[in-house]
Amino acid sequence: MKHYYITFFMLLFSTAMFSQVEDAWVYFSGKPNAQHYLDNPLEMLSQRALDRRTNQSIALDVTDTPIESTYVSQVKASTGITVMAQSKWMNALHIRGTQADINGLKLFSFVSKVVFANKTLNTSKKVSENTIAQTKDKLKTTIDYSYGNSANQIQMLNGQVLHKQNYTGTGKIIAVLDAGFPGVDTADPFQNLRTNNRILGGYDFTNRNANFYTGDDHGTMVLSTMGGYKENALVGTAPDASYYLFITEIAATENPVEESLWVEAAEEADRLGVDIITTSLGYFGFDNAAYSHTYSDMNGITNFISRGAEIAFSKGIFVVASAGNEGATTEPHIGSPADAVSVLTVGSVNASKVKAGSSSIGPSSDNRIKPDVMAQGVAAVISTPTGTIGTANGTSFSCPIMAGMVACLWQAFPTKTNKEIRQMILASSDKYTSPNNNYGYGIPNFGSTLGAESFIASTTIFSVYPNPAQTDISFSFLNDTNTASVSIYSILGQKLIEKQITSQNPVLSVQTLKSGLYFYTFDADGLHKSGKIIKQ
Repeated sequence: MKHYYITFFMLLFSTAMFSQVEDAWVYFSGKPNAQHYLDNPLEMLSQRALDRRTNQSIALDVTDTPIESTYVSQVKASTGITVMAQSKWMNALHIRGTQADINGLKLFSFVSKVVFANKTLNTSKKVSENTIAQTKDKLKTTIDYSYGNSANQIQMLNGQVLHKQNYTGTGKIIAVLDAGFPGVDTADPFQNLRTNNRILGGYDFTNRNANFYTGDDHGTMVLSTMGGYKENALVGTAPDASYYLFITEIAATENPVEESLWVEAAEEADRLGVDIITTSLGYFGFDNAAYSHTYSDMNGITNFISRGAEIAFSKGIFVVASAGNEGATTEPHIGSPADAVSVLTVGSVNASKVKAGSSSIGPSSDNRIKPDVMAQGVAAVISTPTGTIGTANGTSFSCPIMAGMVACLWQAFPTKTNKEIRQMILASSDKYTSPNNNYGYGIPNFGSTLGAESFIASTTIFSVYPNPAQTDISFSFLNDTNTASVSIYSILGQKLIEKQITSQNPVLSVQTLKSGLYFYTFDADGLHKSGKIIKQ
């Protein structure tokens, strides 16, 4: 009888375990109609999206094509299964159901694998670390209501140099992926965006409707650091860029579905031809601790959202993400998608350029430098949904401040690829030669030689291009003799190249140099310059 009770108890436990609702991803084995879409690309991407690929020499591939609709229909019709999100890039659906019902999907011939959010249910992978209960990282910000002045957060990055040349984001489109945007349709600091039709649209992926002027006010404050404008109070870093506003974060809870919704929104941004994605969201711990990530997952290739961010970058989109606000906790490392290799991960400093204690640190678990760069996130000037100008703290704000400057820089260099723009930003940063996992490569200087000098040549008499360079660098200059002496130095100060050039033949070969950072000096009558060059 005693044995019966034990068996009965185990049966109840097993039944409860298998009847518990779980989150999972079901991956499909192919896309039978992929060639049709590759032959007819406007059926899956806008012309602007195709132009972005063409401009960066990026070919279309099977990840661009939609998921096979009959696969989706059959999964939706399966007993006990709810489809929460889908991703054509991953060829996968995010689903909910019991463990038994989800495992039942493996019987479909077109299902390649099923991955549970609870890693202990995936027989091919064991969890060897304790999870950390980090929740709502991106919403952990404080706000002080004061009038404020946004000049410092722009001038710290020397962004005023671009603005003075009328590089204010015109022609660039930024997608903001966040928790909500109430007040953007009514508050005064967003009037400039509304008047000039710079809010191009949006979508609430969490509620599956087009009302994106709702939800948590976090996204409103984030947007204000880029697109906000109130005279003598707030000027965003990209006031003349255009914006799509996507709600992917469910503020009240923390669940892996938010990663899937983020990827779905990133795919829509790609379809629409967006240039830049900025996201002040980060994922590490979840309400259900069994779903939480561990530090070892922060390698850029494990987490669903990070893989999505990397694919977005491969499509020619520049992706900017907050490092996170966990720097003073027991698990101080960056979350996802900040761990993705190509994402520009932004940490937070105060007005004096000192790292905020709360700003999450690197490295990634595979030992890459993270964060990548820093911007002001302590007492950053923002607008609330009512139009009140205040200050707020967190990498949630250093991230969009940086994203706005990316738009301005890319406007100035319209033929550059996202990879080239990213490298220019890193190379202009004040710790580029000695990065660390608190500051990354440091604070970028958008007005430096790499950030401004070459594109304002029409108003000066000197420029250096291309930079970065592969084989040759040219110097554009004008002086009385039209001759100059150029020297190239290693980062240790060793002179490696010295050459006399003329304005008629201003080319200097760097073909013999190894890839890396170098310094140049330029000397001519009445004209003396120095700066950095990158050999690719």
